[in-house]
Amino acid sequence: MSSKKPSTKGSRTSTHPSNKIRYAVVGLGYIAQVAVLPAFAHAKKNSELAAFISDDPQKLKQLGRKYGINGLYSYDQYEECLEREEIDAVYIALPNHLHCEYTVRAAKSGVHVLCEKPMALSVKECETMIRTADHHGIKLMVAYRLHFEEANLRAIKLVQSGKIGEPRYFQSAFSLPVKDKNNIRLREETGGGTLWDIGIYCLNAVRNLFQAEPVEVFASTSGQGTGRFQEVEEMCAVMLRFPDDRLASFICSFGAADVSEFRIVGTKGQLRLTSAYEYVEPITHYLTVNGKEKKQVFSKRDQFAPQLLKFSDAIVNDTVPEPAGDEGLHDVRIIEALYRSAEKGQPVSLKEILRKRRPTVRQNLRRPPVKKPQLVHASSPSG
Repeated sequence: MSSKKPSTKGSRTSTHPSNKIRYAVVGLGYIAQVAVLPAFAHAKKNSELAAFISDDPQKLKQLGRKYGINGLYSYDQYEECLEREEIDAVYIALPNHLHCEYTVRAAKSGVHVLCEKPMALSVKECETMIRTADHHGIKLMVAYRLHFEEANLRAIKLVQSGKIGEPRYFQSAFSLPVKDKNNIRLREETGGGTLWDIGIYCLNAVRNLFQAEPVEVFASTSGQGTGRFQEVEEMCAVMLRFPDDRLASFICSFGAADVSEFRIVGTKGQLRLTSAYEYVEPITHYLTVNGKEKKQVFSKRDQFAPQLLKFSDAIVNDTVPEPAGDEGLHDVRIIEALYRSAEKGQPVSLKEILRKRRPTVRQNLRRPPVKKPQLVHASSPSG
């Protein structure tokens, strides 16, 4: 996909007196309530909540009152909201299967889009989103919060510095016990499944640690068709082959206890991160070189406000947002191949792709942690 600077000829610029980018948050589920909405308090330099979109009247009423938002709309009133509220951008926090549709509809209204990951559920949908955004001159960014988080960014820098020698292999485990049988993560039609929801973190991490794209993938799933896992797999084990004979493996699960960590091993040492993909816990580095271990703790912080600040900056300054749509597309391309592999029971080859843009420590942006708010008709998947 093209990485050229997109035109803004069809998009709006903020006409609000404060010259802040005015956002409509689309979808008021768990992640929106515990992370996205509170993040605006730490992004008020250039970002402002302006409207909520949901089909739950109670959510609209209570959250509208809490955040002082009068622009309250149902999904059927989406275009009406985008026009009447003079919205500059939307944050799409909808189930995965709706990302493409609501991105395209916003783009056609000249409204910029910050979309939760996975970007969509197929390469075709991702390409539609990118193409529509380019055609209508709007910015499209995918919400990879760890691209702005210090512990993960410093891990990339450390590996690339040669401190652990030449990186040879990556291992990761990420499990989130999804106990509610009605949770959308367990429904096939909404884009549920371990790879789409949590495996994407392991995949994105190793792609950026290795600074490369896999050329062959293999996956095996288990647990589907039993208990609450009638529609999606309980677990998925993945093996990835990268250029220069490097290997990566990870397991993601909705049926095991909470784990979130990765390890990258080189010819001289290793780096291990615990709570690596979390957004409410401190993240810890364990660096071992020549048998000596060094520990560094990165305190918990708001990982969602930096996304808003960076995206709003891209809109105001007319620059290409990063991570842009092609980053989301690359992960979706690989996840599609992994599910094909699991279905066929054999490896799947991928065309080698060179991607020059990678997250760096220059993207680090720290904001204080948020306190978990009282939820309205929403609950933790592991609660």
